[in-house]
Amino acid sequence: MTTATSPKFRLPKNRDDLIFAAKLADEAERYDEMVLCMKEVVKDSPKLTLEERNLLSVAYKNSVGIRRASWRILSSIEQREEQKSTGNAAKVKEYREMVEQELSEICEDIIQLLENDVLVHGGSDDRVFYKKMQGDYHRYHVEATMDPKHKQAALQAYTDALETAKNNLPVANPTRLGLVLNLSVFYYEILRKTEEGIALAKTNFDEAVQELENLPEAEYKEATLIMQLIRDNLTLWSEDAVSPDGTQVEDVDN
Repeated sequence: MTTATSPKFRLPKNRDDLIFAAKLADEAERYDEMVLCMKEVVKDSPKLTLEERNLLSVAYKNSVGIRRASWRILSSIEQREEQKSTGNAAKVKEYREMVEQELSEICEDIIQLLENDVLVHGGSDDRVFYKKMQGDYHRYHVEATMDPKHKQAALQAYTDALETAKNNLPVANPTRLGLVLNLSVFYYEILRKTEEGIALAKTNFDEAVQELENLPEAEYKEATLIMQLIRDNLTLWSEDAVSPDGTQVEDVDN
């Protein structure tokens, strides 16, 4: 995997020090180094605590997020240069493809790490969380490459996660709601099945509202934040149906 790490960076040797280094890298916004730390944590033992699970998610989400933002900017510049016929479009295209390659490598890296190591451990909540992660990174790959294999793989991962969630997690469970949010975005933005995306989001939102009061306080706060994102998307999508403007919808961090 392509990384932007310092050649002077040295990975700690034991798990506690790796966790501390990952948290430090997070605070310093050095996400490629955070990724290296969390990969070593998984290598040491793929059965992750909730804290370790979240650190793994934050590391990859931000590492790929930087590339996603760069890719969007460069794609826009490339289109602009093509329209202006300045002769610079090929230069921008080369740079955009370099970023695209980095993005693809990060996505492939976490997808394989989840499949080969992490997914074989943990309970239902973990399985939903990790399968959603797989779906997300296949989706990020598709955003840049339009690769049909990754599109199908994303749908399969999300579908597996949803089946597990429906059978094992309450409708207002934050992990389940996060899955619903991101899967509805996948339906709407990638598959262009807008009605299915809206229906999935609205149905689960309405059902979760009835169950919120039964959640523990910590889960209640997280669930309400995710439900606000679902509501924001539903509002945006209803407006988009009247006057499309290409506004970016929201999804949830893993």
